[in-house]
Amino acid sequence: MAATAGSKLVVEQLKREGVDTLFYIMGGPIIELAGQAAEAGIRTVDVRHEQAAAMAAHAYARTTGKPGVCLAASGPAATNLLTGIANAWTDCAPVIALGGAAPTVQFGTDAFQEFDQVGCFRPVTRWAERALHTARLPELVNTAFRHAIGAKPGPAYLDLPGDVLYRRVESDNVYFPPAATRVPAPGDPDLVARAIEMLRAAERPIVLSGSGIAWGHAESELAAFVDRTGIPFYTTPQSRGAVPEDHDLAFLGARSAAWHEADVVLLLGTRMNFIIGFGASPRFAEDARFIMVNSDAAELGHNRPIDLGIAGDAKLVLRQMLASPNLPAKRDSAWVQHLRQVDAARRDRSEADLTNPATPIHPLRLCGEIRDAVARDAIIVEDGHEILNFARQSIPSFVPRARLNAGPNGCMGVGLPFAVGAQAANPGRQVVLVCGDGSFGMNIQEIDTAVRHGLNFVAVISHNGGWTGAIRDRKVPGRDLLMTRYDEVAKAFGAHGEYVEKPEEIRPALLRALAAGKPAIVNVVVDPYARATTQAFGSYSSRLD
Repeated sequence: MAATAGSKLVVEQLKREGVDTLFYIMGGPIIELAGQAAEAGIRTVDVRHEQAAAMAAHAYARTTGKPGVCLAASGPAATNLLTGIANAWTDCAPVIALGGAAPTVQFGTDAFQEFDQVGCFRPVTRWAERALHTARLPELVNTAFRHAIGAKPGPAYLDLPGDVLYRRVESDNVYFPPAATRVPAPGDPDLVARAIEMLRAAERPIVLSGSGIAWGHAESELAAFVDRTGIPFYTTPQSRGAVPEDHDLAFLGARSAAWHEADVVLLLGTRMNFIIGFGASPRFAEDARFIMVNSDAAELGHNRPIDLGIAGDAKLVLRQMLASPNLPAKRDSAWVQHLRQVDAARRDRSEADLTNPATPIHPLRLCGEIRDAVARDAIIVEDGHEILNFARQSIPSFVPRARLNAGPNGCMGVGLPFAVGAQAANPGRQVVLVCGDGSFGMNIQEIDTAVRHGLNFVAVISHNGGWTGAIRDRKVPGRDLLMTRYDEVAKAFGAHGEYVEKPEEIRPALLRALAAGKPAIVNVVVDPYARATTQAFGSYSSRLD
């Protein structure tokens, strides 16, 4: 019988789980695991900070619909994953984090980097455990995947002590479980029928979908439901592009009106959290009725009462609805015509900003140029504050899993790691990062990662010289930053760099960057006083009364 080291058992199970990419930094005791992963055909992307490894794995998951995997050495290397894992936790994204740890035989001796890493990860994971027996490593890896892709997706953490990884066991004594699979559940047929009747009776219905559409791969069902019923649809950031945003029922400019005036809201695979104002007034009408479909039954009725809750997978529930002969037909309703008019008026006003010829450049002019320069299936990453709000309002999405931002955690600095992960997961596809200068600087070292691994995304910096927009006649402590020539920094890393000060220079610079054949940074000086209009965080003040 052949003896096999624990690190190789981990790699074998990762292969069985379908893992093809691993984000990490080398170090003890996981260095052999990383090397064996590369030998086994898993692409290993070594980043410059472990935070970026977790964030890149998050982006990999969001753009592929399957778990991303990150790996870190022990001690501070493992805890450096925490911010990225916490971000995946709030975003309900399946990320598997593997962390090296001090040897179990030295626990309690004040060994090198000995502390409770599992305890650190437990609050921000669906599952966190320490491996104690080498022969059980494949089972534990599989368990991490099963928890990550469960009814409510999210990250999982497995602690890998050095002696457990290095110990060798007889291969015949090791059980390799079959790959974890997500088992979707349909909704109760009677509840599905009641939901259809509520939608038929509604005068002003909308569909509001979230990440459950992406994780459940329910895009085609959602598109068919919108087409068949004629009900206007809206999405949270996590499901943008599930139905193309140039669809004739995509009234993005009428979002506020639609939410506030709707009488029945069909929530598909999204939580009643602050992203949608907790479903409360003033975002929604006091008497709005809610139908909620969620794979996690615990979410039904969370934060506010709902009128009808269906525990089930969005894909299967939509299929049940589509099979009904009683689907509503709202496409020609007065409600749809009203939203179409509100949307058209808003679009006319917005287009003037998107073509604004002023200098310094208005961020919306920058967004307009990006919108018109990128491919229809480009993956758009947003990071920052002002520019994130400008970009999310003005750059549409047309395909699923092609829009990334910090999500419910509002974690600035995700942009460059997200671009790394998205490009690694989608080789050859356009990945465009739109970010502020403050957020860009938080993980700037990952330009080096992109150059070394040939991850050729384009980062466009809306450079206003500080955190958020400046306020006239008022000095905000800590707001101002230097007008750093990030294009020159990019060149020093071996990337392509462009510097832009005039509106007419934007498009040529973008096209050169997209054609550069290497990672590219377009550094655009924008009006520091431009402020985005967005839903104020005070919208959840109703929760504080």
